[in-house]
Amino acid sequence: QVQLVESGGGLVQPGGSLRLSCLASGFIFSGYYMSWVRQAPGKEREWVAGISSGSRTYYADSVRGRFTISRDNAKNTVYLQMNSLKPEDTAVYYCNSNRAPSNWGQGTQVTVSS
Repeated sequence: QVQLVESGGGLVQPGGSLRLSCLASGFIFSGYYMSWVRQAPGKEREWVAGISSGSRTYYADSVRGRFTISRDNAKNTVYLQMNSLKPEDTAVYYCNSNRAPSNWGQGTQVTVSS
């Protein structure tokens, strides 16, 4: 059973940084593409970044140059380093795997506000 547990969110001022973590279990983590998706209040979920099993990375235009996705296969964990945060980055952030795209964790809230 695929399980995803996100953590690391919080309240940060504009221009600040946060690092999100997602601990995965129930599948062979190293073999699968992982992604981060966010959902702001009243909006649909938005893909943010992805990383292949070979650690090739992909980013939405809105975060390229500010966010960095990475993975540690030994720890079954994918990370999202978020720098230069903006109020429009406020959302609940979820990780997802293409092992089971319909499985979602509880998400972690990121609020960017002064």
